[in-house]
Amino acid sequence: MNIHASVQKDADNTFLPSLVRPNLAGALPILTRLVSDTQAELFLDGEAVASAELQGDAELDLSFTWKQDLDQEVTIAAVLVALECFFAANEALDRLVLNLDETSFPLRSLPFVYRDGSDLFVSRSGFYQVPQMWLGHPQVNRTRAGLVDGPDGRDHPLRAPHPEGLVYQRFDPVAGLTVSFRTVDIDKDLDLFHRWMNDGRVAFFWELALPKEELRAYLKQLIAKPHTYPLIGAFNGQDAGYFETYWVREDRLGPFYDSGPWDRGWHGLIGERRHLGRVKTGAWLRGLAHYLFLDCPMTENIMGEPRVDNAKLLTYADALAYEKVKEFDFPHKRSALMRCRRDRFFNEVRL
Repeated sequence: MNIHASVQKDADNTFLPSLVRPNLAGALPILTRLVSDTQAELFLDGEAVASAELQGDAELDLSFTWKQDLDQEVTIAAVLVALECFFAANEALDRLVLNLDETSFPLRSLPFVYRDGSDLFVSRSGFYQVPQMWLGHPQVNRTRAGLVDGPDGRDHPLRAPHPEGLVYQRFDPVAGLTVSFRTVDIDKDLDLFHRWMNDGRVAFFWELALPKEELRAYLKQLIAKPHTYPLIGAFNGQDAGYFETYWVREDRLGPFYDSGPWDRGWHGLIGERRHLGRVKTGAWLRGLAHYLFLDCPMTENIMGEPRVDNAKLLTYADALAYEKVKEFDFPHKRSALMRCRRDRFFNEVRL
């Protein structure tokens, strides 16, 4: 199931759709209009299909009034969009009771729902791990049993093929903008990549102030590796920065700590100066970590290795659930080993 969903509001307080999985058929453009922090109306193709309401004191109960007979797919989509709407509007809300007719669809369709006594519950930390809402491609799974040979004896799982196109998109209600990531298209993005890498501010950290053809070769070599691929990040559809994701076990960071088979890492930069600043930095840090955790349910740790003198980036660590493990020396820099644990991220970071 593919869903258009977001919590971006227009002048009428209507939540606008966030285009996810544009290359797949069957997307459902569900819109929600937030009447209050506890009431919302849901629309499909301009027609009202349901209203949703939070009620209660100590434990909030989410109930639906269905205005049309909906098929199972649309019902599930409406529930997901309503949950996103209310969690975004109520930052302190950690869990709610979900009042649904269990005969209308199998609860396994909402894998984050759990039973406690006679009630069905949804936790914020579980809901934000559902891939349908924001992930633009199927999740990574095991491609075979066992490990394959890795560098210096660091055997690792066989990695899945790289994704293509839009991989993640979500409206960030904290920053008030849409964060998205797409895979690099060398022919399309080379001029942009060259300009960013030859900006003195970026070159100081990345040391890739090179001619275009050398940067083309760099990207081709990167994309050819099974364990890493580059992304372009955008705010409200405007290209803003460059990010490299990688599986740590077989990367250069792998031998510097007890790396796990599904640990993930990243490098990142904001190339457009107008997109610098604390608000947008927090947005892409949240979005990138969220994407990596959604991409692979086996990933428990996201690692970083910024230069120890990158003080601005390191100041975001606590707010984004990163902890400093240690300092260590790469051949080219002294780095801080940073770790973001899945449980801490989804429990502490308000998406």
